[in-house]
Amino acid sequence: MPFKFRLAAVVALAIAAGCTTTEEANQAIQSRWIGQPADMFFAQYGPPESLYRMTNGGKVYTWRGGDRTRYIPAQYERVEQPVTGQSVTTEVSADGKVTKTSTSTFAASGPVRQRMISGPREEALFCEIQIATDPADRIQTIRASNDTDGEGLSLSRCAEVMGVKP
Repeated sequence: MPFKFRLAAVVALAIAAGCTTTEEANQAIQSRWIGQPADMFFAQYGPPESLYRMTNGGKVYTWRGGDRTRYIPAQYERVEQPVTGQSVTTEVSADGKVTKTSTSTFAASGPVRQRMISGPREEALFCEIQIATDPADRIQTIRASNDTDGEGLSLSRCAEVMGVKP
């Protein structure tokens, strides 16, 4: 089965299994964290990577977590190599004279080999979240700003890290 058909089958299976998307993860994260102190978020998930202070006294944090590396093996497709050729048949009479010569062309299945579609690679999985707070450091907005696929069939690493269920 060609790679793009396998990929489509995996995506269809993931959707059918009820995997959470980034948008669904954002909705769940927002309902859980908006209005909460930023320190509560960081106590549960770890410190932010960066902080930007706004002129109104609020802050914008960037948090990153759930870092993993996934190995993706090489992808191959089966390729049959047909064999073609010509056959020449010559009929000779008892006295040694050529009575008939015929040529025919044939095609047959040849050896099957594997052709590499894509080489092996490693893929970084992570969740990056931006959190904006008011001057009292209460979360006003929170969203996944960079969300990779999850482990296995999941469509959102942030959903996995934040414990969002489908």
